[in-house]
Amino acid sequence: MHRAELLEEIAGRYGVAAEYPWRRYPQYAVFRHAGNRKWFAVLMNPPGRKLGLATEEEVAILNVKIRAEENSLLRGMDGVLPAYHMNKEHWVSLRLDVLPDATLLDLLADSYDLTRAKMRRVSPRTTFYD
Repeated sequence: MHRAELLEEIAGRYGVAAEYPWRRYPQYAVFRHAGNRKWFAVLMNPPGRKLGLATEEEVAILNVKIRAEENSLLRGMDGVLPAYHMNKEHWVSLRLDVLPDATLLDLLADSYDLTRAKMRRVSPRTTFYD
């Protein structure tokens, strides 16, 4: 999947625009939930060597949150790497140029669900969102 397609897909599915919080890395984009402001994805293009690859070329990746129990299974897939600059137990980096679009979008959807506000009950009549 190409970067432009991914940006369009995220805007269409989740109604959020990319945020570019780092002046030093103007192409690095963060995607947050509107309500709780939690990140559900980070789009970056670090040099391959920083990802453990044998290249200096930039590699387009999307960091997404995962269930910790799925980490070893996912990391065994071609195109799934330890998370770049994130908690490596709960996040992975997905190579845009390797993973099939459907797999990438499924993992993005899981990340969105894992990071959204959870409903919790305080009393029988009151519901709050975290």
